[in-house]
Amino acid sequence: MALIKDSYLPVPWDFREVMDEVKTQEKDGVIYYFTTEPDMESAEGKILDIVETPEGEFLLTSNGDKVRLDKIVTLYGKPGPSYHIYDGYANVCLNTHKDNC
Repeated sequence: MALIKDSYLPVPWDFREVMDEVKTQEKDGVIYYFTTEPDMESAEGKILDIVETPEGEFLLTSNGDKVRLDKIVTLYGKPGPSYHIYDGYANVCLNTHKDNC
């Protein structure tokens, strides 16, 4: 995982509830997250713990991955705190002519 230097943003409570549910059910899945925008990586496994550090809060998986909570795009297919950023890339006009955007 690449180091993220930007400030940690608080994670919404509804997403915390989703994480708690997934952890309690001991589900196994894939987590997509930003390393440095727009670069993304994925992590796999069960959620073992959520730890707080001076750099922010991190999710730890059974495969040894450490993912910053505010950078999660999807958690086992469910939208995460950074999904809106990812979704914004899909809404950008890809045409090179400004008059067609």
